[in-house]
This record gives sequence, structure tokens and C-alpha cells, in this order.
Amino acid sequence: MSNRVVHFEIPCDDPEKNMKFFSKVFGWTFEQFGNEPYWSVTTGDESKPGINGGLMKKRDPQQPVANSIEVRDIDRAMGQVAAAGGTIVVEKMAVPSIGWLAYFKDPDGNIHGLFQDDPSAIYEPGVQAS
Repeated sequence: MSNRVVHFEIPCDDPEKNMKFFSKVFGWTFEQFGNEPYWSVTTGDESKPGINGGLMKKRDPQQPVANSIEVRDIDRAMGQVAAAGGTIVVEKMAVPSIGWLAYFKDPDGNIHGLFQDDPSAIYEPGVQAS
């Protein structure tokens, strides 16, 4: 695992309008993730530097653009965030067949994601991730 930024998310009120904008201006392509209001974003040639991300319908009017950092052990990273003065703002959750995701605030209040790759991750309603 890299401890590097590996993914971004752009929340928006009008996903269709924003997809058209980013496609027209930058040539980005989008693919909907299942039936969710979430689209995977390919930003360019994957053999060159850069990252891909996601575009989603806003869940909250204050939801910021967030970058996710890949970690080897999300539970350990969450503990390190708290010990260093950060705050977990969204607890660990499964992204089915992709991995685990949580969000935290750094000491300045910026929101970031933590991501642990795990193709066996499964969402089970009513069950807290371990």
C-alpha cells in the first residue's frame, strides 16, 4: 500500500451537468457504479501520472471535494488519525467488492478519505464493519 492519494470525489447538485462539463473541458469519461448516484471518473491515460476518481450526487449541502489516501490497514490508520489530532467523521464502511472507506478531518478541518483495498468487502445492512 502506498499511503498516497489514489482517488478523488466530486460531490455535486447536478451530476449530469457536471459530467458534461468535465467531459467537454477535459475529456474525462464516466461510468455509473451500479444503480447508485455515483460515477467512476477516468481522467486520462493510465500509463501517465495522475489519478481517477468519482463524481456523486451531494449527500449534504456542505459536502466538500475529498481526496482518499490508500492505507494498508484502515483500522490502524483511523487510530493514528485520532492519536495525531484528527477526527473520524464517517466510520469505516464497505464499498462492495472494492474495499473499505472512512473519512476524517485533519487538525485544520479539511476532510479526507482513508481507503483499504479489499475485494472481499461486503456491505451487510445493520452490521458495523469490523
